[in-house]
Formats: sequence, structure tokens, C-alpha cells
Amino acid sequence: MRTIDPLWSSAQVRELVDRHDPGGLVRLGRIGRGWRQADLGVLLRCSASTVSRMEQRGGRTADLELLREAARKVGVPTNVLSAALGLGALPPTRVAADGPRCVEEDPMHRRTLLAAAGLAVPAQALVGMDAALAITPGPTGSTVPLDARISRARALFDAGRHADLLAALPGLLADAQHAARPRADLALARLSACYSLASQVLVKIGRYERARLTADRATVYADLSGSPLVAAAAARELSIVLRHQDQADTAQRLILDAASQVEATGLRIPAQAAAYAQMLCTTSYTAARAGDRDQAQAMIHEASRAARRLPQQAPSSRLFPITPAAVVLYEVGVHWALGDAGAALQAGRSLSAEQFPTAERKGRMHTDLGRAWWQWGKPEQTTRELLSALRVSRGEVLDRPAIRKIVDDLSERHPRVSGVRELVAATHVRG
Repeated sequence: MRTIDPLWSSAQVRELVDRHDPGGLVRLGRIGRGWRQADLGVLLRCSASTVSRMEQRGGRTADLELLREAARKVGVPTNVLSAALGLGALPPTRVAADGPRCVEEDPMHRRTLLAAAGLAVPAQALVGMDAALAITPGPTGSTVPLDARISRARALFDAGRHADLLAALPGLLADAQHAARPRADLALARLSACYSLASQVLVKIGRYERARLTADRATVYADLSGSPLVAAAAARELSIVLRHQDQADTAQRLILDAASQVEATGLRIPAQAAAYAQMLCTTSYTAARAGDRDQAQAMIHEASRAARRLPQQAPSSRLFPITPAAVVLYEVGVHWALGDAGAALQAGRSLSAEQFPTAERKGRMHTDLGRAWWQWGKPEQTTRELLSALRVSRGEVLDRPAIRKIVDDLSERHPRVSGVRELVAATHVRG
């Protein structure tokens, strides 16, 4: 009968797990075995300096496959490593002490909401993601080219088919991980894009702990790929997750740094100009969520100027498919986040669903306008926008906790408003 080393149930290990520090676990296990970093490096076929970087707090710069192998070599139990990677119990929730918060940004309110109302995405899809994030499954053996499968996965997101995307992601991540083993730049960029997509859908459904893990991985592989635009895309996803985790200052520094790096390319080609406009939009919204009105307004104004160089319809292959209309939609969100519903609706007057190529963006336009109407205390207009969102992208209403909360509030406060019953029925029965 195997005896479990008491080290892995110690207070020191619990502290490392709570800090989400898998590199620290490797260091602890190595020292416990009396090994030098060079000794572990020999077993892993890497240098002592690589081991040193892996063991740095958080291990974020480490190759994740190498990290798992190192953990196995030094005896870190799988469940302990998984918890340190963010797949175990959630850490205690921290709630800001001042100011009203949107449900989409308030961790305590959000967790209560999720427990009470549940999510439309089947739990089994999240179980499959958890398993794939803990231990990357083997290759699926699919003969479909990886680029085609990534495009198909992106199409699921654009269509608001979040459950289908979550079901497809474990196999896609496994095959992208396998393809990236030779460490070719393009393969690493593809792998980063897959993790970025996973982060996007997890943010969409309000699962921010899992989204943090996938965003971290996207950042690691983007850095390894050497592509400034892929790195910017990954940094953007991580900043969004950090914002949702009440780390607005860190999110702001991260996205500002990403914007500076994109600007340093000289913006000589359309893809770089689009990336820069997207970074400015994300910076503006992040500042608005932090209550920094001057920064938010300055950045969205700069984004509007940058958008003049963008086409009305972005090429389908572009990493940042932002358009002038998309920048205006960001402006709606910025004003809403600053508490100015009138300015948000004024900005949105020029928008129409035809300006957006995907169901996800069309639905997001309607939900953003619906949030502004709700902030202004207009239940009829709120209901109209949310019904429009429901009809173009059910996932934008069914799967987003903040929007479901508005529907619940409409049902409680304004049950006689035309369309509220239809909204309630849709959000409580998965169709």
C-alpha cells in the first residue's frame, strides 16, 4: 500500500496552493529530495537555468508540459498540482469596500447568482475542460487540418454556441499542444490562440478562475512564439480576466504595455493598426471599470481616431477583426461603465446589427444597449433590446450571468412589461 508523503498535506504546501504557485511546489519537492536544480535539469533534459525560471513564484514563464513533468519527477501529487494551477477549490472572494458594482464585476454577487440561477452551459462541458486543463489529453487523431478546426471553433464562439465550443476545446487543445512540441513559432502561435479562445468563452459564461488559467497559458505560448500581435492578443485576454478578478490596476498596466508594444511596430500594416485600435478600446473600458474617467475618455477618443484607418468590414482572417462600428460599441460600454447611460445611448444611436458580421457581436450590441437602458431605468426599452439579442444569439442572454440577472430583475420588478415573460421563459429553459 502506497504511503502519501506528509509533506504534501503541510501548511507550507497549502500556502503555495492558495497562492497558485506550482513552481514553488516543484522547488519544495526538489529540495525535499535533496536535488540541485542541475540534478532535476538532467532528468528533464533541460538546463539548471530553465529549472530556476520554472520555480519562480507562479511558474508563469514555464513550459506547462515541462512543469507537469517536473512535478511528477519530484513527487507532487496530481490533485495538489491541479489545485495550484487553479483547478481545485476557489480562493476566498475579495469584495471591494466602496462604490456600487455591476453583477458582472462583483465576485460575491456573481457567485451567489451562479449558485442560485445556474448557467445554461451544461456542467459536463466544464468538467471536460477541467480534465483537459489538469492533464492535457493525448492527440485525437483527427485528420482535419488544425487551422480549419480553429476556424470552426471560432465560428462556434461567434454563433454564441458556448456549450458546443466547450465540448470541442479539450480535443483542440490536445492536438494544438501536440503540434507545438517541436516549438515552431507558428505552432506556438496557434496554441496560444486556442487558449485565448478558451479564455474568451470562459469569461463569457462567468467562469473567471478557469479563464485566468487559460489566459496565463495563452500568454506563455504567445511569448514563446515571438509574434508581437499574438502576444498582444494574449495580453488582452489576461487583462480582461484580471479586470473581472478585481485587479484593475494590474489589468491596466498589462494592457497599456501591450498597446505600447503594438505601437512600437510602427503600425505600418493594417493588421498592426487594427491591433492598436483594439488595445486602445480595451484600455479605455478597463479604465472605465476602474472609475478612471479621464483615462477612459482619452483612450476611447484615441481609438476612434485610430479606427478611421480601419475598413468597415474586417477580413475574416484578421487576428483583431475590429471595425469603426466595433469601436463605437466599445464607446457605449465605456459610458455605461462610467455610469452615464444617456451618453452611452447617444453613442449607440448610429449602430445597427447589420454593421456586425457575427451573431455574437450583433447580440452584444443589443445587450450593451439593453444594459444602458436598464441603467437609465427604462424597462420597456431594456426588454426590447434583450429580446433582440435573444433572437440573434441566444447564448448572449442565456449564458451571461449579468444579463440573466437583468432578466430576473425585470421579472421581479416589471412582470407586466411586454416581452418579459418571453425572456424569463428563455433564460430558465435551455432550448
